[in-house]
Amino acid sequence: MSPEASSAPRSLAEALRARDDASLAALLRDRPDLVAPVPTDLTQLATRAGTRASVLRALEHLDRFALQTAQALAVAPDPATYDTLHGLLAGDDGDPAVTEALPDTVAALRRQALIWGDDDRLHLVRTARELLAPSAQHPSPTGLGPTVREATSGMSPGRVQQIVTTAGLPSTHDPVSAVTALTALFTDRKRMDALLAEAPEAARQVLTRLVWGPPYGQVTADPAAHLRWLLDRGLLLPTAPGTVVLPREVALHLRGGRAHRVPEPVPPAVEPSVAHDPRTVDATAAGQAYTALATVEELLKHWDQGGPAVLRAGGLSVRDLKRTAVALDAPEPLAAFWIELAYAAGLLASDGAADERYAPTPAYDTWLERPVAERWGRLAAAWLAATRTAGLIGGRDIKDRALSALGPGLDRSAAPEVRHRVLTLLADLPAGVAPAPEAVLTRLTWERPLRTPQRDGTEDLRVRLARWTLSEAELLGVTGRGALAGHGRALLGAGPEPLSATGQPTATAVGLLAPLLPEPLDHVLLQADLTAVAPGPLLRPLAETLGVLADVESKGGATVYRFTPASVRRALDAGQTAADLHAFLAQHSRTPVPQPLAYLIDDVARRHGHLRVGVASAYVRCDDDSVLNEIIADKRAAALRLRRLAPTVLAAPCDPATLLEGLRSLGYAPAAESAQGDVLITRADAHRTPPRTAPEPVPEGPPAPDSVLLTAAVRAIRAGDLAATTPLKAPGPQPAGGELPRTSPADTLATLQAAVMTGEAVWIGYVNADGAASQRVVAPIRVEGGFVTAYDHTADEVRTYPLHRITGVAELAED
Repeated sequence: MSPEASSAPRSLAEALRARDDASLAALLRDRPDLVAPVPTDLTQLATRAGTRASVLRALEHLDRFALQTAQALAVAPDPATYDTLHGLLAGDDGDPAVTEALPDTVAALRRQALIWGDDDRLHLVRTARELLAPSAQHPSPTGLGPTVREATSGMSPGRVQQIVTTAGLPSTHDPVSAVTALTALFTDRKRMDALLAEAPEAARQVLTRLVWGPPYGQVTADPAAHLRWLLDRGLLLPTAPGTVVLPREVALHLRGGRAHRVPEPVPPAVEPSVAHDPRTVDATAAGQAYTALATVEELLKHWDQGGPAVLRAGGLSVRDLKRTAVALDAPEPLAAFWIELAYAAGLLASDGAADERYAPTPAYDTWLERPVAERWGRLAAAWLAATRTAGLIGGRDIKDRALSALGPGLDRSAAPEVRHRVLTLLADLPAGVAPAPEAVLTRLTWERPLRTPQRDGTEDLRVRLARWTLSEAELLGVTGRGALAGHGRALLGAGPEPLSATGQPTATAVGLLAPLLPEPLDHVLLQADLTAVAPGPLLRPLAETLGVLADVESKGGATVYRFTPASVRRALDAGQTAADLHAFLAQHSRTPVPQPLAYLIDDVARRHGHLRVGVASAYVRCDDDSVLNEIIADKRAAALRLRRLAPTVLAAPCDPATLLEGLRSLGYAPAAESAQGDVLITRADAHRTPPRTAPEPVPEGPPAPDSVLLTAAVRAIRAGDLAATTPLKAPGPQPAGGELPRTSPADTLATLQAAVMTGEAVWIGYVNADGAASQRVVAPIRVEGGFVTAYDHTADEVRTYPLHRITGVAELAED
């Protein structure tokens, strides 16, 4: 055996042992599931790296060409040379793009421990081979079938000999050599060309239909002559009664050596679609950002007195979602997005009461006091990091249960990474340039190819997440006209991991957005038709007061408010007087207060509070008994079941709120009063939940280890491997198969005391208080009082061990 062959690693553990610390740290960084918990040595690391769950997770993070490379290795001999792998991907004619990309791809797969070995002996990890190799139950994306050896494994030796002789080969003494000879024929380009030249045209058409897969076909008990010709020469081999398969070697010959019909070594470019002026993009995005803030604020204001009830299973009912959509004048999917966004930002939660309802959180009041751009920054940061996915609302989960807004089952751990990747692709284009959405989706599909089709025929989750990201980014004002805005580029610096709304990338984005937002106005334009026009966003105190005094009639660049008797009465109920309302309108209107509006306010104020409603269950009192006579005589009031208690007092069996609403529906303007007879001021006191934190994003697998953890993990693995592999000094006892060293208490004590004097390291077996056994390499410092204090190379620290828990000790070899 050559020195090169003898030095080649014989297992993945040996290959990992030959790596340096930086390479091991890169492996743990790429596959964080391997470091939780930290493996005790490199053998355990290799075992964990080959488990099905870990390999599946690693394969799902490969790009299309890396996955094609792994699939090609799965149909190649094990081990395979680099040249063999190159031939499977580039074909007989070669492909310059494959030739250029393959070295880096092989290095990446080797770095992730999916393949190991030198270029002359490349091994695909066994679990990956089992997952990617073609079989009848799990067809390979390569479209290849089993090898000749696999397809003939259940065939009788006599039938194998018949195929060999019919194919023009000499007969052999055993089926193994016959299969070897047939395989050599099918892999010999010249001899195969000569054999196929003799095939009937119909036979060649059959091979053409099977060559790119699926490789299986059906035949009758008495096949046609052209099929019989193929079966007799082993170009088609039976796998079950009535089923034949095209052997892998034959298919590769017909394909010109390619394992894939179309190798994709180069990622598809995200081509520009439309170019806009960057200033137009920023202005459009800023306008949409302001609209997003107004919509979220309107939503939470709508739920200010306590929102919809929480379903027993959690979430919002379909009916409540429809009502909210009507209130926001938006489609239901869009309303669901705003609801989930407010929830992700910590502005909305359930109140936790017995009759549990949704309501704004105390953080909402703090959020309202912040500058406009900072409020947007909190929403954008929450959206970028959220794992809850509003696009799933209305669908079904794996148990066929409906997915509701604010309900369980909406978390998708891949969402933050997909959002960040989509925006990164937009950021790679010049400022103001928007790509075609399909180009973005094609690129994402290449970066994370779908390994198995969806059972229900829907798109892959990552593709749907990307579609939702493009539309949500536009709604939120991160993009404008399909292109990434300047403040959106700044937001990208946060990365896909959860971020704080006060982080530096968000602060930078807020600083870029602030100058683009419109300045709030301190005035409106009153019209003679009892409307007021706000030509832009209003200052918060003005907007809040006007929102009580008038109803919003239309939105857009200018908001139109309409004054009605009900809206004026609402302002009076909130504690305002007619004089206050006149002064407010005169102060904030750029036009004179129209006479019809002044008359409306005075008329409603004149009648406001003329009637008093209290508890009787409810009563009505009025100094003018003629008004009460009018109410009693009104047939519409029969449902209130009023009765006279005194000339100026009527009583009703309903509660005061119902009586108030009933009288107002009859055209009266009653006011509520307290038990002391004072008029109750029904201010819009907001209903708030107890303090709530925003929902935590659900991570996709174990979190990525930081540099400190990686350094400590590599050190611990190295030390544990040293303890497990260091040879013992002869003629000391040599534990076999990883067993703990065993020595008598006297020998253990003597060896440890000698090591203290010489300063040498020794190998000990140790059983802790929980009964867990381990092997450790330690350098004893002192032995006293039944304990040994030593520097533990495995843990990289000084530790103290009870002597009675040390099973044995052995000296290490000199080398």
